Amino acid sequence: MLKRSVTLALKEYVGPDCPCGIENRIREMHGVLDVAINPVADTAQLTYDADIVNLDHLKHMLAQLGCRCEGEEERPARAHMEHEHQKAEGHDHHAMMERDFRQRFWVVLVLSVPVLLLSPTIQDWFGYTLTFPGVRYVLFVLASIIAIYGTWPFYKSAAKALRTGVLDMSVLVSLAVTAGYLFSVGSTFLFTAVDFYWEISTLVAVLLLGHWLEMRAVRGTAGALKALTKLIPPKANRVVGDRVEEIPTSEIQKGDVLLVRPGEKAPIDGRVIEGQSSVNEAMITGESKPVAKKAGDEVIGGTLNGEGALRIRVEKTGEETALAQIINLVKEAQASKPPVQRLADRAAHWLTIIAVVVALGAFLFWFFIGAQSAVFALTLAVTVLVIACPHALGLAIPVVTTISTTLGARNGMLIRNAEATETARRLDTVIFDKTGTLTRGEFGVSDVVLLGDWSEDELLRRTAAVEINSEHVIGQGIVRGAQERGLKLPPTTDFAAVPGKGARATVEGHRLFAGNRALMEQIGVTVPEDPRLAELAAQGKTVIYVAADGQLVGALALADLVRDESREAVRALKGMGIQVAMLTGDSRPVAEYVAHELGLDLVFAEVRPEEKADKVKALQAQGKVVAMVGDGINDAPALVQADVGIAIGAGTDVAVESAQVVLIKNDPRDVVRLIRLSQATMSKMRQNLVWATAYNVVAIPVAAGVLQPVGIILRPEWGALVMSASTIIVAVNALLLRRVDIRPDTVS
Repeated sequence: MLKRSVTLALKEYVGPDCPCGIENRIREMHGVLDVAINPVADTAQLTYDADIVNLDHLKHMLAQLGCRCEGEEERPARAHMEHEHQKAEGHDHHAMMERDFRQRFWVVLVLSVPVLLLSPTIQDWFGYTLTFPGVRYVLFVLASIIAIYGTWPFYKSAAKALRTGVLDMSVLVSLAVTAGYLFSVGSTFLFTAVDFYWEISTLVAVLLLGHWLEMRAVRGTAGALKALTKLIPPKANRVVGDRVEEIPTSEIQKGDVLLVRPGEKAPIDGRVIEGQSSVNEAMITGESKPVAKKAGDEVIGGTLNGEGALRIRVEKTGEETALAQIINLVKEAQASKPPVQRLADRAAHWLTIIAVVVALGAFLFWFFIGAQSAVFALTLAVTVLVIACPHALGLAIPVVTTISTTLGARNGMLIRNAEATETARRLDTVIFDKTGTLTRGEFGVSDVVLLGDWSEDELLRRTAAVEINSEHVIGQGIVRGAQERGLKLPPTTDFAAVPGKGARATVEGHRLFAGNRALMEQIGVTVPEDPRLAELAAQGKTVIYVAADGQLVGALALADLVRDESREAVRALKGMGIQVAMLTGDSRPVAEYVAHELGLDLVFAEVRPEEKADKVKALQAQGKVVAMVGDGINDAPALVQADVGIAIGAGTDVAVESAQVVLIKNDPRDVVRLIRLSQATMSKMRQNLVWATAYNVVAIPVAAGVLQPVGIILRPEWGALVMSASTIIVAVNALLLRRVDIRPDTVS
């Protein structure tokens, strides 16, 4: 089987209650493994067996179902960002539908005024008379324009839905308007009865107003991703010889040298070859502080340059750039569907069927059993059809998913699929890789033991002065330790490395030897049985002994230092009731030391890379919901096995296939932020589902007339207004997710 996945851009509007039927029809095709249509992101994600079915055939089938798509065929890399800009400003179906509904609303509103003034029912209510020969034909013409022009988008959508075997909200609206209109036409030409023209006119006007506002609200939820595509400036300054020329960003080639002036955005990924500055990367990585840049440092396209001018050499273009990969991952996540959304889609489909049955039942009951007039019975039936709101159910999940994934991306958390968001909320165990995740991944001075009359600073700076001449990682760690304390290193003479043992040099008049126990034995210096040294050895730390003029003056212990951020992350996770474990190939003493420093619950030490997935399985066998946090390379099997695989420290290389979530920064606190975002996201999903369900449970019976005995009757136009309001509430509630504060300084 040749499994392939592709995300297609929809070329026309698909209502939020349509996807279920279209998806079911496509899934029935031989070779299709899965399909997910997102009406908010305007995408269709297909997973299929390319040995059985090809993409062109799938697109043809989608088009036959009223869902025309454009494929993500291979494009020249340099045209990618230009393509993104065009999509951001071009095929925005929600914006187009918003304009269409707004235009139709104002036309219908103007035509509805004379319909209301000429309506006999309105004249009776307000006690005035306005009539002339042929008035009923004028009403017929005006109402016909309203019923056809105003309702045309609903008729088109209903026809599409019926082709897929789905009864959606457009079908309900079309039935309601058509029933009222045909009854009124009959009363005009065939039989004597009160017409329904003014009710139909006001109903269509309110429906258009509601859908205009709905599209406006939904467009707001999808706007954040479009903002990402606009981070790349349309123009760039290319250096050619001794001159600078302005060119479109889409024409940049690998190897070009670009000038980024103070206050400008870097147009594309590159490496600094000249200049110094600080760059604001918050829009890409979520890092709140500007990052210093100098020659040799990497610059990400879309980031904002600070006070200095930079010249960068282009290393990546098009879809290779960090921003393009981020945008693609966000689209992939938005196109996916969590299980709860599939449930909501099915519920929206059945809600429409229930509404049709209840509407028919209401008409039959009130006309034949309740002994009411045909106008009264039809009014209630129409109200039932328009008040049922599968739109609210259909939008309840995708609007939240759209905002959540984009919010995560803006904070350096790339969620590859919506199911990971749903699962992250239920995590009860988080496993971290040790090296480079919980620790810095580089040696540093953890302890200073004084065995003579030197101070800590004297011992550290003089030893660092010897080691600064060394290329060994231990020596570099000692130098970093002195630099972190702000110590100035004295000059040295007579430096020499002692292979496998250490180094020697003359520092401030002292003959210094720094190295392991074997070096001390070689120069005749005795290492005392000091409990402090024994404890350091038991912790698996590397101990460097320092002798000056033939006397042991102290020792430095080095270890892979624990990050301060790791302490905060572990404390926060345990505060959330989550078990924290560590998985490492290091020796048990080293692992136990790190676990003790951080207060971890579980430690798996001396584990080979191929055994890591087995440790995850063992925890899952105990009923645990497990997240694995690693670098995405040697941890790949464990990331795949975990319920949520999290690749940390990806930097600009975000295409980590083995992980469901990619964290750009190497900050363990982002795991806490991910869980918080997941919890907030699922909370909004539940709120929206509860609202959409409760609304329909209450509204449909009221519209059918259950409160008629106490004098409460809901007219169609009020039902349409309430229906639109329910959808707007769902969209606005999702927008409140933007208020969730997941910045780094909020983790405690």
